Amino acid sequence: MDKLISRASALVGLGPACTPAITFSDEAQRKKINVIKEGAAESLLVFTDKDPVAGEVTLKLDPGKRLEHLGVKIEFIGMIEMFYGNYHEFSNLVRDLDAPGELTATKTYPFDFSTVDKQYDSYNGINVKLRYLLRVTVTRQYSPSVIHEQDIWVKNIQALPPPEINGSIKMEVGIEDCLHIEFEYNRSKYHLKDVVIGKIYFLLVRLKIKHMEIEIRKRESTGSGSDLYNESETITKFEIMDGAPVRGESVPVRLFLSGFDLTPTYRNVNNKFSVKYYLNLVLVDEEDRRYFKQQEITLWRKEL
Repeated sequence: MDKLISRASALVGLGPACTPAITFSDEAQRKKINVIKEGAAESLLVFTDKDPVAGEVTLKLDPGKRLEHLGVKIEFIGMIEMFYGNYHEFSNLVRDLDAPGELTATKTYPFDFSTVDKQYDSYNGINVKLRYLLRVTVTRQYSPSVIHEQDIWVKNIQALPPPEINGSIKMEVGIEDCLHIEFEYNRSKYHLKDVVIGKIYFLLVRLKIKHMEIEIRKRESTGSGSDLYNESETITKFEIMDGAPVRGESVPVRLFLSGFDLTPTYRNVNNKFSVKYYLNLVLVDEEDRRYFKQQEITLWRKEL
């Protein structure tokens, strides 16, 4: 019965007019990354800003079928999608693949976006996404257009050398007459595979501290002015001390960043969003009260 319905649908034009597919000329050599899209993992090819995006579009037509169309085109699109449904295209290049006519068999078209600008990194956040995609459109006169999309993932290496000014972070925090600590991190700017090294010094301890932990927190900001919206998430946290410290004690910190899903720090991308990272030091006393101090760090990509 299902086969009969399928055949009938094809005869009256209800089946798919054609099946587009996109292949890339160097996809066998490219790295891939798994990205969550609509709740499922999707494997995407990784490109840098210098890499050409080239390959072929194939329009698969079932034997015996014919397809009249008003033209075939492929677009390279860079867009930012916001959590409330709005989206903004910051890049859109079009290549016409075929003039209006009729397809009577499967056909393949080459495409080349060698000079396309990919200035931003791809980003898949909580409330915002930055996407690069190829969109194939087969326009038809009396029927809906056939549209096929394929995302790619862009990672850019900063052209600048490592930050010249990258001093250590030193700060004293505490509660008057109860707690006084000093923490020090070796740098304020780290590449994504770096190691955060530091020390926590206890200068005054009159609270009954139960344990201490350190967190990496990401803050995603979208919009601006009265429409600014911040969303924070804890990337990781781990305990660096268990038990009550004494005055004069120091606790070492060594945090390897390479094991976490981090991005570079993004500041005001296309005037739409920013992503910042913080080291959050948390002390918990015996009554489960939490005392914390947050310090922003800058993350950058050293290599792919």
